[in-house]
Amino acid sequence: MDTANLTREETAARSAAVTLHRIRVELDLTGAPERARTGFPTVTTLEFDATAKTTWLDFIGEEVRRVEVNGVDQDVVWDGARISLAGLAASNVVRVEAIGAYSRSGEGLHRFHDPADDETYLYTQYEPADSRRVMACFEQPDMKAEYTFVVDSPSEWEVLSNQTAAHTDLGVGVQRVEFTPTLPISSYITAVAAGPYTRVDGEWRRDEQQISLGVFVRRSLAPYLEADEILDVTRQGLDFFTDAFAYPYPWGKYDQIFVPEYNLGAMENPGLVTFTESYLSRGAATEAQRAARANTILHEMAHMWFGDLVTMTWWDDLWLKESFADYMGAHASAVATRFHDAWVKFAASRKAWAYQQDQLPTTHPIVADITDLEAAKLNFDGITYAKGAAVLKQLVAFVGDDAFFEGARRYFAANAFGNTTLDDFLVQLSAVSGRDMSDWSAAWLQTSGVSTLWTEMDDEGRVVLVQTDPRPHRLRIGLYERQDGRVVRREQRELDVIGERTPLDLPEADLVLLNDDDLTYAKARLDERSLRTVEASLSEIEEPLARALVWSSLWNATRDGELDAARYVAIVRRHGPAESNIGLLTGVLANAAYAIRHFVADDDRAAEQRSWTDAVWNTLQAADAGSDAQLSWARALATASAYDDAHHEQVRALLDGDVPTGLVVDPDLRWQLLTALVTTGHADLADISAEQERDDTGSGRTAARRARASRPDAAVRREAWDSAWNDLSLSNDHLDAEIEGFRAGGRRDLIAGFDAAYFDRIASVWEDRSIEIARRLVLGLFPATESLQQVDWWLAENPEAPAALRRLVVEQRDQLARELRVRGVLPR
Repeated sequence: MDTANLTREETAARSAAVTLHRIRVELDLTGAPERARTGFPTVTTLEFDATAKTTWLDFIGEEVRRVEVNGVDQDVVWDGARISLAGLAASNVVRVEAIGAYSRSGEGLHRFHDPADDETYLYTQYEPADSRRVMACFEQPDMKAEYTFVVDSPSEWEVLSNQTAAHTDLGVGVQRVEFTPTLPISSYITAVAAGPYTRVDGEWRRDEQQISLGVFVRRSLAPYLEADEILDVTRQGLDFFTDAFAYPYPWGKYDQIFVPEYNLGAMENPGLVTFTESYLSRGAATEAQRAARANTILHEMAHMWFGDLVTMTWWDDLWLKESFADYMGAHASAVATRFHDAWVKFAASRKAWAYQQDQLPTTHPIVADITDLEAAKLNFDGITYAKGAAVLKQLVAFVGDDAFFEGARRYFAANAFGNTTLDDFLVQLSAVSGRDMSDWSAAWLQTSGVSTLWTEMDDEGRVVLVQTDPRPHRLRIGLYERQDGRVVRREQRELDVIGERTPLDLPEADLVLLNDDDLTYAKARLDERSLRTVEASLSEIEEPLARALVWSSLWNATRDGELDAARYVAIVRRHGPAESNIGLLTGVLANAAYAIRHFVADDDRAAEQRSWTDAVWNTLQAADAGSDAQLSWARALATASAYDDAHHEQVRALLDGDVPTGLVVDPDLRWQLLTALVTTGHADLADISAEQERDDTGSGRTAARRARASRPDAAVRREAWDSAWNDLSLSNDHLDAEIEGFRAGGRRDLIAGFDAAYFDRIASVWEDRSIEIARRLVLGLFPATESLQQVDWWLAENPEAPAALRRLVVEQRDQLARELRVRGVLPR
């Protein structure tokens, strides 16, 4: 048995036998700047009651040196994941001395040495189960405790945790910081960060409540922090959630830190929220990027209540925090910040993630059956986040805003600092709304799959709304007409849809939107007249949300093979240049590029790619100077030019400073453009070295690694392949760079020879590497073959492979099959 992979049943038995009270964690990080030092001393003292004589603690690290139970040393019995405890009394104090391992994978205590100034930065990331890489603990969400962190570090460092520092003792070049005990929280949301981070302070006040705010980033990125805007959004969010939830922010302070080589977008550690540095732009940034950052800030803030204050009992009910936070991030953005169009981007992009995930053979209900931690790790997906949020939006349309928020208030009041399941929320919502929510839960939370809606004529000439996988929908149908160069809504009908076929009394219209205002979760098809209207006049639709729904419908139909991919790209070429909503434009550009590479028929791909590259270049030249659109088209040019070198001379000119008026070619865009030239053979190692000398930062070195691996040479791609699988020193970001370089430009002629080796390696890499690193290898290097033979062989020959690994392979197999069907390689 893999003892690191905890199961739901055994953790439930443990929490039934153990009542946890307090944990004290002492970390010695003074040696972190020494690169040769791989580990750090960690001492954990746990206080708990027990009704059993034995149990175990979770710990993954380099060494367990001492285990003391109620003042008596025990023999160390540790299998690399679990520390056995024996001779327990009714009340116990257990002390564990160990050596933890610094991480380069973003799991546990991650250590980053910044090449820009040679400074060292540390931060923790645990969800779902990596706090055991830093401390000995009960690694399950239903065993909450008060945590006291004590950290030794170099004296000039900022040291942060969930709470404020209670006192600091200074020594010669070192300091010991002891933090105030936390309120009861789960192990996976405890946090520590340490290093010479730049700090910007702020404050939020409401009546008698005063919360100190902090924003942190490593020194070399301090010029790009935009702290004022981040603090503004933070205050707006605290205002909104304080009113919406009627439960004061409970965690004392609100620090937010941007950290390098981060595996997630962000993490909701109470009092110390961590964010990827990708939310900071080293130069130009579009309004869509800032909107995405604001949405994430508010998403994580919602977790202070949904997830931190009230926590799911086990990972089955992950939706109780992630679905709610995803919904609240968009809702709060729309009503509390300047980013009022948050639901537009949600409709076009966030829900696309959900639709894609929900059509995989591995889809699952929002309330999932999560048997173990490996399954939990893979459940942070489009169902749990985006579908859950979309379903909550449907719920709000069903019960109303007032009932929804009152139900949330009662839920927090009844369960503060506790753990819950689905029923705990539904009880409160049913009581407030006066509706039995069991049918709604069964239809939306406890089943999987996405309905598709379209209209057709029945035998009597009446319009009928048809849906697959019938569910109850509250939706609106918008009727639009073309008027004087505009497409405007003439009328809107609201109705409840329950069965497979619903007769409609609809007048004719140039454009019929079946889910106008995006109330429900369903793929809505356009009828042929509406599609012709869209082809001619999509950019003339005035309402951004309506355009978002049209773009979404087109993309879903393309993915499903019902709309020819070349026809979709032609619509983008025609109407993309006039798309005024930058969030929509960003997604549309990405989808067009993806459609050409994956859905256009093989014989047509080169011509379609050339037409697209030309269109991107021409639109860039015509874009308004300094506009977000100009920057977006420039980024699209870099993406397109990795697959088609028609404009390599112009790309080189952009790097040499011959740029359209207003365009900011920042370091990240420079790397994108240069890597495109490298991929097509129009730049070399000397160019890469010169660019790295210009941008010798952490991001620059990662980009240089990606560029070197992208050279169109079989030996270079083999080196990237070998490095990805075998170089255990690679950080998570550097591993991604090798993988992206290996696949650069879609050059199957350079990499097809590795297809069989992929299937030979994945079982062992899953066994030997952490799940984060193994997942990146399994997904990133899955071969884009022209048949399903090899993947089907592996699935047939490995029925006993770990379920989480099989899930990843099955999902990749399904996506490959979809692409082959849409391209006509396989029958539909």
